[in-house]
Amino acid sequence: MRAIAEGLFTDETPPRLIGGRNRETGRIVFPCPEGHDYEPHPLRREGTLWSFTIQRYRPKSPPYAGPEAFTPWAIAYVELAGETIVEARLANVALDEIRIGMPLELTQIVLDPAAAEPVLTHAFQPIGAAA
Repeated sequence: MRAIAEGLFTDETPPRLIGGRNRETGRIVFPCPEGHDYEPHPLRREGTLWSFTIQRYRPKSPPYAGPEAFTPWAIAYVELAGETIVEARLANVALDEIRIGMPLELTQIVLDPAAAEPVLTHAFQPIGAAA
């Protein structure tokens, strides 16, 4: 199965996200911008929940190409200490158990299991949660 975008994950096991470090300032961002100003930088796998919201309704289609049987999901900002804040889905946690400051770790999820060619994207889950 392929990742949703080239250069999103490292090849190591378990994978890490690839951010970008500004060559001049050292500032780290995600995802890694194209161009000569940034160099690839593997990000931490663990972070803390900085903020979140719940997507409770099915987005309009197009552009949404997900299943008709919509299930709400959590969108989060995860702070990777000393690096950056990453936007990602939350996985393997009940919506009513999500708390600001909870420790999280990177995981990969299938974006749309019903797709003809499913792709992996990044998500975060509580540390130690079953993937």
